[in-house]
Amino acid sequence: MKNMKNEFKEFISKGNVLDLAVGVIIGGAFGKIVTSLVNNILMPLIGIILGGHDFNSLSLKVGDANIAYGMFIQNIIDFLIIAACIFLFIKLFNKLRGAKEEETPEPEVKEEVKLLTEIRDLLKK
Repeated sequence: MKNMKNEFKEFISKGNVLDLAVGVIIGGAFGKIVTSLVNNILMPLIGIILGGHDFNSLSLKVGDANIAYGMFIQNIIDFLIIAACIFLFIKLFNKLRGAKEEETPEPEVKEEVKLLTEIRDLLKK
């Protein structure tokens, strides 16, 4: 039992586990902010542009079932806005960190390998 406790303590204290936990918590809070932005600001504006339609109330009645496709449309818009925000945030973070997309340098080739490559090419001719 003591060994398992130590293993768990080591596992939980690793940096990547803590980073993941922080990311999940911040991601959840960020999702709520974006959902509020979509529900309270963007969707009413989009509704006005489209002639006063409220996406939340869009539904289709099939038998006894009520298919709320308006909520589905709103969730798609939520997802796209969250994805765009995360993309822009990561792009900004990488720019601030100075991470540039660099070509990977060609690995150094030993002199013996160069000679063997030249011999191979000569033999092919």
